[in-house]
Amino acid sequence: MSKSLFNDFQPMSSKAWKQKIQVDLKGADYNDVLIWKTNEGINVKPFYHADDFKTLPEISKSKATDWKICQAITVTDAKTANSKALDAINRGAESLIFNIESEIISIKDLFQDIDLTKTNVDIKCNFLSKDYVENILDVTLSAVEESRVNIHTDIIGHLVKTGNWHNNLNDDHSKFKTIVTSTNQISINLGLYQNAGSTIVQQLAYGLAHANEYLNHLDKAIASEAKQSLQVTFNLSVGSNYFFEIAKIRALRQLWATLASEYGVNTDCRIIATPSKRNTTIYDYNINMLRTTTECMSAILGGANVICNIPYDALFHKSNEFGERISRNQLLVLKNESYFDKVNNPTDGSYYIESLTEQLAEKALILFKNIEANGGFLSQLKEGTIQRKIKESAAKEQADFDAEKLVLLGTNKHPNSEDKMKTDLEISPFLKIKKRKTIIEPIIEKRLSEKLEIKRLSKE
Repeated sequence: MSKSLFNDFQPMSSKAWKQKIQVDLKGADYNDVLIWKTNEGINVKPFYHADDFKTLPEISKSKATDWKICQAITVTDAKTANSKALDAINRGAESLIFNIESEIISIKDLFQDIDLTKTNVDIKCNFLSKDYVENILDVTLSAVEESRVNIHTDIIGHLVKTGNWHNNLNDDHSKFKTIVTSTNQISINLGLYQNAGSTIVQQLAYGLAHANEYLNHLDKAIASEAKQSLQVTFNLSVGSNYFFEIAKIRALRQLWATLASEYGVNTDCRIIATPSKRNTTIYDYNINMLRTTTECMSAILGGANVICNIPYDALFHKSNEFGERISRNQLLVLKNESYFDKVNNPTDGSYYIESLTEQLAEKALILFKNIEANGGFLSQLKEGTIQRKIKESAAKEQADFDAEKLVLLGTNKHPNSEDKMKTDLEISPFLKIKKRKTIIEPIIEKRLSEKLEIKRLSKE
């Protein structure tokens, strides 16, 4: 056998590569021309090298071969939602999210004929009720010995989104403790921070501080043996910064493992990823399919457990079979035709992604420690510090969009002047703020293109 071709080439150091690039730039400044400065405070280099690492990163625990295709269903009528769920499963959905609006919804009717040994089900209630959770457990555990039902209880997420507790701080925490001890499950909503305009570092730090409030509160309430099996689910939104979003999910797992180990709880977490709403548009709306596809790709490669796509027309159309079928088919194509379920840890060893993961985790940990040193997440929400920081980040991103530095094709770049939308709006795609008394300032989700779209609609 002849010797390897690679033996004929000497290894090149990162310093040698940089010197060669500097020569080719012919006097132009390397830092000005080739370094990309991001809102996360990370300077992205034109190349990455093994020299960037003191020790090579460990193999990650994520399993890209196990991710599940998910369908989200808003439940206002149990039998209608059940029929829709069975149809979705028949058409390829492997996991379901039921967003339950009211306590009058019959769990028995909702779960009729759904095989809980094969289909994962996540339940998110728009209310806080110990009795309703007990009813869910009674119905699902009586159906099978070990169901795949996850009950999401996130009282701080509700506070952040609405500005109020469900009832009050003490009552919410009392019910929360009872629910968690009976389900051994906790849920944290990071998606709100992304859709409100937070940087990735902020999303990670706020999510960690959000989770830390729960672990602090429950530290003595959960038995030590239960801590080892505690299931923590992070719900996050994935933006269009492809490699950064991959690194975000990887960094989240690392940060959670670090925090969880301090409390002696299960260091593995479950991640449900959904494409961002912040960059979706009503004009040239088919591009939403491209955005959500690449965002789902980031989620898969980053190691999310469940991917729940959003329909391309969800902004302005009522729930409809076509939009939901297309959103589900995007995931089916990624899994079954694009081979996005064949390799575990597909991004391990990429110097660029490993470097991003490390930097995001480090910066988020610094911000998390700062939050804790200044009273914790709830205290900073009450003071308005978290809200102010998110507003600042969102304003910077909005300014970049308005100046066309941040491009949404078909909206602020190369818009189709013949595109008309006024008669196609079944629901309002714009932010509506209802004035009400709140104990903290809520964190508001807002799309980048709203102001521009309102202006275009006024001229149709």
